[in-house]
Amino acid sequence: MTAPVFLIDSLADVRAGGTLSLDGPEGRHAVSVRRLRTGEEVVLTDGRGTGAHGTVAAVEGKDRLTVAVTALRTEDPPQPTITVVQALPKGDRGELAVETMTETGVDAIVPWPAARCVTQWKGERAAKALGKWRATAREAGKQSRRLTFPQVADPLTTKQVAALLADADFAAVLHEEGSSPLATAELPAQGSIVLVVGPEGGVSPEELATFAEAGARPYRLGTTVLRTSTAGTAATALLLGRTGRWS
Repeated sequence: MTAPVFLIDSLADVRAGGTLSLDGPEGRHAVSVRRLRTGEEVVLTDGRGTGAHGTVAAVEGKDRLTVAVTALRTEDPPQPTITVVQALPKGDRGELAVETMTETGVDAIVPWPAARCVTQWKGERAAKALGKWRATAREAGKQSRRLTFPQVADPLTTKQVAALLADADFAAVLHEEGSSPLATAELPAQGSIVLVVGPEGGVSPEELATFAEAGARPYRLGTTVLRTSTAGTAATALLLGRTGRWS
């Protein structure tokens, strides 16, 4: 198995040959849950593309360990980037969507309260739900051994989503009635790809028109209809393969 990944605030002053301490909740998870011991390999990442690879040099108590750093590695920013605008699913299916998209390799996730969403984020519920999405992205990033975790943005209105689509190098709305398959769309080698995943009730005609004005065409994934919590993951996997990021 590859070495487990833990999140650390900063790696700014870390160098190969030095040591690094991991404490707090991450240290507790490493020592008390994962039960790491001296000599085992670990990776500490800032979640922004840099990782310190090393071995456990010492374990202290139940929530602290020292890592002997053997190498510091930095990932190049992926090209093209993939952003999924995710309509708010019901219940905990939003966290499921974030988890699987993160594990697959999405670069950014934008919550979108579409017109036909049953779930709507308001007041304290909005802050709590957004916090859950961001925590899910962090945990899934570690689980999938990523050094760059996806950014989970603040929720955007339909008008704001349209502006995001207008700035993209390729913009698409996943739609079961799309005349073109996403599998044959002409994709950019560089820049940004933005996909819109609608709610269970579908993207409304008014939203489709707004997104079309911004340059986003409707595309279908295949002959089956996917739920909103799985469509983004399937589309991300397809694009990662087609753009060469999974080569």
